[in-house]
Amino acid sequence: MAINNPKGILLMTIGMALFAFADTMAKVLLENYPALQVVFVRQLGLFTGVTLFMIFTKSWVGKTSHLNLQLLRGVCATGSALIFLLGLNFIPLADATSIAFVAPLFVIGLSHFFLDEPVGMRRWFAVIIGFLATLLIIRPGFQELNFGYLFIISAAFLFALRQIISRVIADTDVPMTTAFYTAYVSVGIFSFFQPFVWQSVSWNWDLTIFIVYALSAGVAEFLVIRSLQIAHAVVVSPLQYTILLWVSVYGYIIWGVFPDTWTVLGASIIILTGLYSLYRERKMKKMGE
Repeated sequence: MAINNPKGILLMTIGMALFAFADTMAKVLLENYPALQVVFVRQLGLFTGVTLFMIFTKSWVGKTSHLNLQLLRGVCATGSALIFLLGLNFIPLADATSIAFVAPLFVIGLSHFFLDEPVGMRRWFAVIIGFLATLLIIRPGFQELNFGYLFIISAAFLFALRQIISRVIADTDVPMTTAFYTAYVSVGIFSFFQPFVWQSVSWNWDLTIFIVYALSAGVAEFLVIRSLQIAHAVVVSPLQYTILLWVSVYGYIIWGVFPDTWTVLGASIIILTGLYSLYRERKMKKMGE
């Protein structure tokens, strides 16, 4: 497939804007509906998209050489999505998004221990600085510790674990296969709980928000997958950090809340350490080649 970096940049940018919009809608819905129901609808959007793709292309994308790993990745994705939404119940969206940026730093540590990838002192130092920056956002000791922050950190860890699994299966399974298992595993798990938590949705504004929420999340997932297919990862991956800009704008429009100085500073440091780690990884690959 021909590389098209400009198109990949456009798709990734739109994808991040839609992901941020979906997260914003999720926080709105969490005011009246349980997290298990909200996250179920989110995953239902991806489930519908994958299913329609197979119907229209008349293809089966469920064939995998790593069934156990795909199922485990689906469980990690399920847990990450749920725990992130649980965290949104307690802290501002911009704070949650900023802390979630530690996921790439988790990936560095996990890749060293599970994939035996060499991690130099510079990248370890970047990881340490990144984690210290999360303390600027959480500020333990300066205010009452909110367990919502711990939810977000746990969600970031599970997200990083699923990224590690993605690296293992990338050589044999196409992205659509991974999306298939993510969607079907998560919907299967969340479906089990719906009879116990489901609240009827009024046929008015709430129903509209649920539909837009599911569509936004589903379309965003496909745009990001497509972006990584047609463009160099090192080019489009940094654009994932633009989600903080989007959630800040949406949060200000809906709640009139903008990230405080410490959150902006902490998020900036985390982003810079992530970009530096990405740069070092690219440089090491070039040296290896």
